Amino acid sequence: MKATQWKRKIVQQCKALGTYDVSYSGAVSTLADLLERRDEAYEQFKAEGSHATIQRTSDRGAVNQVINPVLKLWQDLNRDALAYWRDLGLTPAGYKRLNLEAAQTKSQGGLERLLEQMMADG
Repeated sequence: MKATQWKRKIVQQCKALGTYDVSYSGAVSTLADLLERRDEAYEQFKAEGSHATIQRTSDRGAVNQVINPVLKLWQDLNRDALAYWRDLGLTPAGYKRLNLEAAQTKSQGGLERLLEQMMADG
């Protein structure tokens, strides 16, 4: 999927969860770019035969099995994307954290303040 499609999908998901804010547009754009690159790496991995390891010849002529660099890139992009998903509230832990922060920053109404004051007094 292209970054513009990812961006639209991410915004829709955030809005559906009630976590979207215009100030998140930079994070949404970065995540969309990461996901586009991740998709491209996965397509390349599949096109090259989906081998988890490949053979590399060192400068000295030794042949070694190494992790496929395209697979490693795909894994790294997934890890990076997860951090953005979490920050945008698109994982259970991220969603819970965003809702907790929102609840803590809400101003208390008059009745809540009165009840809290009564509890403190006595």
